[in-house]
Amino acid sequence: MQIYKVGGAVRDRLLGLPVADTDWVVVGASADDMLAKGFRPVGADFPVFLHPQTGEEYALARTERKSGRGYGGFTFYASPDVTLEEDLIRRDLTINAMAEDAQGQVIDPYGGQRDLAARVLRHVSPAFAEDPLRVLRVARFAARYAPLGFRVAAETLELMRELSASGELEALTPERSWKEIARALMESRPDVFIQVLRDCDALAVLMPEVDALFGIPQPAEHHPEIDTGAHVLAVLRQCAEHGQPLSVRWASLLHDLGKGCTRREDWPRHIAHETLGLPLIDAMNARFKAPRECQELARLAGEYHTHAHRALELRPTTLLELLQAFDVYRRPQRFEEFLAASEMDARGRLGLEKRAYPQADYLRNAAQAARQVAVQPLLEKGFKGAELGEALKRERLAALKTYKAGFGKA
Repeated sequence: MQIYKVGGAVRDRLLGLPVADTDWVVVGASADDMLAKGFRPVGADFPVFLHPQTGEEYALARTERKSGRGYGGFTFYASPDVTLEEDLIRRDLTINAMAEDAQGQVIDPYGGQRDLAARVLRHVSPAFAEDPLRVLRVARFAARYAPLGFRVAAETLELMRELSASGELEALTPERSWKEIARALMESRPDVFIQVLRDCDALAVLMPEVDALFGIPQPAEHHPEIDTGAHVLAVLRQCAEHGQPLSVRWASLLHDLGKGCTRREDWPRHIAHETLGLPLIDAMNARFKAPRECQELARLAGEYHTHAHRALELRPTTLLELLQAFDVYRRPQRFEEFLAASEMDARGRLGLEKRAYPQADYLRNAAQAARQVAVQPLLEKGFKGAELGEALKRERLAALKTYKAGFGKA
């Protein structure tokens, strides 16, 4: 039995990056051998075991063969006679196909160290094209390592294009797709993830609503970058630079989908794009089974982001409707995330990345003014049921009128 450290732990150590998780591969052993040493089995599809003390994953060396469609369409063969090189060749990228023995020696049969030095993401073997999930994984790695200068090798991008054209991407489950998308959006360059998917034609398959935004013009006075797709990428980059959570990044990706279906004769204006985008946002939320908080924020941000930009012009009645739509009284955090998404949208414009966004504080303080309206005095006046709701609404509107009047004088 020989045990090797493999994959990301080896890659990140060689890059001088922190190692988050360590995976191990075991050569020359059977499942019975692992059980005899106290390892706990966890793999349903292939033999993976947890170390009895550390809890780290140890997988038996295995080979795989394509047997069906999609990510799960493989049969695996694990046996003591499977070599380390046979196990490594089934991996996606050369930089992930390295191992390290107990003495710290790197075993690198497929040129991973060479590609690390050249800052290239390159597939290990033609079998790369058998697994559609690898399109998303490579785009995610491109997003993670873009700050270090990594790029996708031309021949690997070509294999990704073949996968995109094959129909295999449609076989990915929503759960597996979302897992990769969510991780990619939280990388340091989520915009690169979307750009790589577009470069290999996968964006048109997986997210046609986003792909449709590229090439659509916007008014130059508001959007010096002109192209709507370029704007969305810039908004994602602002999200990463400002450390926004996943819900804000997902909402930022989807907020302008309606611009993909406005009337061409009205361009570069996009009349009613906020409401036109709602069915598209719903479709993407459903396709990837996004978490509820991501779905809700994406829909609200799509509908109301222009309200935020025009916050100082809104009438008190419109302001109250906005606050009611977000249920700021019970869901204050969701409103904060909406303000963050709106600010990222405003900053994701060429040359305007550093411009202040006073609308956020204005709306934040408006919400606070509405929240300060007390219910108890209304109860003491005998209001209840629907009448209480209407009275509360009137009081909040009065508070917002006072707030807006005071803001104007200031």
